[in-house]
This record gives sequence, structure tokens and C-alpha cells, in this order.
Amino acid sequence: QCPTEYQERMGRNMDDYEDFDERQNSYPSEKTLAKLHKQVIYSVQRHRRTQVQWQILLEQAFYLEDVAKNESSATRQFVHTFHSQEPENKIIQYFYTPTVEWYWECLLRPWFYRVLAVVLATFSVIVVWSECTFFSTKPVLSLFAVFIQLAEKTYNYIYIEMACFLTIFFLSICVYSTVFRIRVFNYYYLASHHQTDAYSLLFSGMLFCRLTPPLCLNFLGLTHMDATISHKKTQPTAYTSIMGSMRVLSFIADGFYIYYPMLVVILCIATYFSLGTRCLNLLGFQQFMGDSEMTSDLIDEGKELIRREKRKRQRQEEGENRRREWKERYGNRDDSTRSRAVHTDQKESSFSETSANRSLSKYTRSNGRTERDRIELLQDAEPLDFNADSVNDDPLESDSGR
Repeated sequence: QCPTEYQERMGRNMDDYEDFDERQNSYPSEKTLAKLHKQVIYSVQRHRRTQVQWQILLEQAFYLEDVAKNESSATRQFVHTFHSQEPENKIIQYFYTPTVEWYWECLLRPWFYRVLAVVLATFSVIVVWSECTFFSTKPVLSLFAVFIQLAEKTYNYIYIEMACFLTIFFLSICVYSTVFRIRVFNYYYLASHHQTDAYSLLFSGMLFCRLTPPLCLNFLGLTHMDATISHKKTQPTAYTSIMGSMRVLSFIADGFYIYYPMLVVILCIATYFSLGTRCLNLLGFQQFMGDSEMTSDLIDEGKELIRREKRKRQRQEEGENRRREWKERYGNRDDSTRSRAVHTDQKESSFSETSANRSLSKYTRSNGRTERDRIELLQDAEPLDFNADSVNDDPLESDSGR
């Protein structure tokens, strides 16, 4: 389960942690191996997930830097510091030109986000007001109930569908986007790019199944489609006919079900003033706050990390560009040089074989020692010592040979 690169990385500089006394070493049990196997799987998955999240943060930081730099561009063309590693679609690349990208990223997108923020803030105010007043049936104070009742009078079914869809869609976004960002002890949370483990998926699925029925019931209460709220003998909805009604428990239907949603006002106030973050900071759990020394240190450290990764990517791109230019400029020349060198080596080898054959034929004797003479020439024997007392005819038989 442990990748090879991790094994090599862990194997370095581990002499200080190794126990060289072999007598104290004992073989691990099956339970210890199972525990180690579990820890290795979890550590490898956490490491990969952290790497993916770090790459996502880097891309976001580089993108924001590019937007800040291109805002003052005179050419009005969006220039990226680093090219995207993923291949772009040709159709999108044809229509989404650098000029169009500059107008969208530097001019239109900020205004689009401002308009979207105003629309969502209006929806949030409507939801909070309706949650606090949906129990009032005469007069009807819930704005969602007013919209639905106006559509009922004109029998405009398409309008009812659109109003219900937008209402429950906004409620679902508010609920699920918040809940799925909660990290339970930094263990159960959803990670992008398919990096969520099985336990987090099961936990999120269980949470999703538990949140959906109360969310649908709350929507029926906001629109006065629940008979418990409207106090009318109308045809029950499909949800109420399957899941039942709150009338079974009177103290919940008449008290808790009506007044508990009003606590959303306290939640909105606590979120606006960051009361939860401030309380955790006072208790000793360090949080990211705008007016603390720890936050400024983290910001400086983050800037340095971004600069380091930026220099690293720039060096990688420069190296790739140099290799590409070298290959384009000297690629054909290297191929011709390589083929010429191979041809020269073949000529030299054939010439050396020919000269060797000639030398062998020159020094070959007719007295039956042809093979021994060839061995002598190939082994590069030492020359004869003419200062010796006696010289034999056969140098291999003499004592003053090799």
C-alpha cells in the first residue's frame, strides 16, 4: 500500500531511529501488522488529498495575481503567468479569446458578483422574515406563502412550479453548502477532485438523508401547504401523505415547530459578527481573524510560500522551453551527426578487421603454429628480449615470455 517514492523518502536519514541491537527486536504480531496497514492507507490518502488541495490553492492564488496584474493592462488582453496544464477545448479557445477573457475577468465579473450578492442577500432577508412569521395565517406574513397564494388565485401552474423550485433550491444551497463544509475533528469532510475517503462519503450521505426531510417540511411550512400551519382542511401533499403530519405530537406541532425556526435570527447575528470564531479564539483555539498577530504571521508565511512555488514553476517552465528550443534547433543536426558517427564507426570497425587480417596473414607461419600466433597478436605479447643469453625460435616456449 505504501508507494515506492514514499519508501525511498522514509529510508533516507533513518539511522538515528534504527535499533541496531538485534536481540531486542521482536517479530510483529498480526494485530500490529493490521494496525500498521490501516495507518499506511490513511496516511497515503491524506497526503494525496493535501497535495491536491495545495495545488488548487496555488492555482487560485496565481489566478488572483494575474487578475490584479491585468487590470492595469493597456492592451486589454488577459495574459497568464503560467499556462494551463490541462488541454483546453478548441471551441472554447476560439470564442474565449484573450480580449474576451480580459473584459470578463477584469470588468464584467466583479459587477456580476455584486449584482449576484444583492440578489442573494434579498433572498436571505425573505427567508429569515418568512421563518419568523410563517405561523401567522391571518394576515399572511410569510412572503413565500403570499407568492404561492397569488398564483393559486390565477391558476398559474408554471408560476407555482418556478416559485417552489427557486425557493427550495435556495434553501438547499444554503443548508448543504454550509453543512458539507463542516469538518468534524478534521476527519469527516468532502475534498474536491475525488479525494474524499469512504468514511467521509458515508457520513455526508447519512447527513444528506437526515437533512432532506426536515428541509422539505420547513418549505411546506413557509408556503402554508402544511395543514398543521394553515389549519385548513385541504388535500394533503404527497410529502405529508407519506411521511405523516406533526399533529401526532401536539406539544411539538403547537410549540417547538412554530417558535424554533425563529432562532435563525440569532444564528444570523452570530454569523455576521463572527461570534463563534471570537469565542474559540478566547478559549485558546487559534482562529483566522483580521486583527491578530497570528493572522499577520500566517499571511506573511503564505506570501512566502506562494513566491517560492512561483519561482519553482518559473524554473520548470524555463527548463522545458530551453529543452524544446534546443530540440527544435539542433534536433536534425544531432540526428545527422549520430548517423554519421555510426557510419564512421562501421568504417573504422571494418578497417580494423581488414588490417588485423592482413597482419595475421603476414605473420602466419607454415610450421603448424597459426592459431598460437593469432593468440599472440590478439593478446599483445611483450617484445622479445634480445639481451638474453639464448633466443628460442618460439617465443611462447621461452622462459622470458609474457
